[in-house]
Amino acid sequence: MAKEKSVYVCTECGGTSPKWLGKCPSCGAWNTLIEQVAAPASAGGGQNRFGTQFAALAGASELAVLSEIEASDVARTPTGLDELDRVLGGGIVAGGVTLIGGDPGIGKSTLLLQAADALQNAGQLALYVTGEESGAQVAMRARRLGLERSQVQVMAEIQLEKILATLDANRPAIAVIDSIQTVYSDQLTSAPGSVAQVRECAAHLTRFAKASGTAVVLVGHVTKEGALAGPRVLEHMVDTVLYFEGDTHSSFRLVRAIKNRFGAVNEIGVFAMTERGLRGVANPSAIFLSQHSEPVPGSVVLVTLEGTRPMLVEIQALVDDGGPSPRRLSVGLERDRLAMLLAVLHRHAGVACMDQDVFVNAVGGVRITEPAADLAVMLAIASSLRGKPLPKGFIAFGEVGLAGEVRPAPRGQERLKEAAKLGFSVAIVPKANAPKKGAIEGLTIHAVERIEQALDAVRGLE
Repeated sequence: MAKEKSVYVCTECGGTSPKWLGKCPSCGAWNTLIEQVAAPASAGGGQNRFGTQFAALAGASELAVLSEIEASDVARTPTGLDELDRVLGGGIVAGGVTLIGGDPGIGKSTLLLQAADALQNAGQLALYVTGEESGAQVAMRARRLGLERSQVQVMAEIQLEKILATLDANRPAIAVIDSIQTVYSDQLTSAPGSVAQVRECAAHLTRFAKASGTAVVLVGHVTKEGALAGPRVLEHMVDTVLYFEGDTHSSFRLVRAIKNRFGAVNEIGVFAMTERGLRGVANPSAIFLSQHSEPVPGSVVLVTLEGTRPMLVEIQALVDDGGPSPRRLSVGLERDRLAMLLAVLHRHAGVACMDQDVFVNAVGGVRITEPAADLAVMLAIASSLRGKPLPKGFIAFGEVGLAGEVRPAPRGQERLKEAAKLGFSVAIVPKANAPKKGAIEGLTIHAVERIEQALDAVRGLE
């Protein structure tokens, strides 16, 4: 196969250069030239306004009417790991491309090796391509995980052309590329991990997946800010984007779907890291709830929603005497929103914390982004400030506006049923989320419309 020439294209004006320059010769922009494979010239080809030549003239495609296209459900193959299947939307999809990112050492390779082994045992040919380790190192990990008899095919290779040739010759049901930042193409002169290499290699692997039906899983590195390293277009190329979350010092891991063409987004899977690898946690609420023998001030249980799963999380608040510049610190929740909630508490409920340090924490390392946590956070702060614990078996949820109103949370009935199932007996919720017909057995519900009413209801429970 003849090596194709590369060309540097400006991302601003589309101008080209045969070699890399710090400044675009066409528009003068700095650091905008990116290496790409140049399309071969054709005798009958024309030129577009940027000067690149068309390889050939294509004929027109046939059009289809949307209403006449037969829609069918996408077939899924379970991975054998229930929590991973939940995040993927039921399992892997033939021809689907999944990108999974996370901090180093958090368990990406462990999880994918376990999933590949489970699929291989189910009769699906699995290929594990490692670019960061040797085959012997992968085998050592497999033995630590109790997979010493695994039949997963392993390939230690980083050259894209060899990887594609092997995939085409074997046609596995699933291929894991660990990691996409280590793969390089001979068609480009830049180093592995560069923007051009990552984008070009991911594009070739995606095209192979769609043409062959092989499900491809790409492992991606993350930056210091927690985003996937490489071009943002990488997330747009693939069908599913998963993020590994959690503290490496904790045994619990969360896998969150932020994009999924075959399932729900923001769905999460909860895993526990054990000596035998990652194990799914069937009841994740248990790991996020307190272990207090008696209620303590500043602790409130929130019923949050992660994808389609209601989950109970303990919110802890600590209010203490501050200095000239009181601190506001939140872990697992938005810091800016905490400052807003403190202002609402002062203005509409008369709870002043301007000379107090306020610390808020979501127990278990979970990250909560939905505004339905507002009410629980404010009740926890008020409880810590007054030194009065909330009653045992108490839960709360609801969004609080700047005017002090308590707004409803989506799928409130499912949240209440989940709390009742786990033995909680008292709830303060938005009035719109209170059951319209019938009561939920074992759960006393106090429906409120404003934050003042919520605090009055809490005082009445003491």
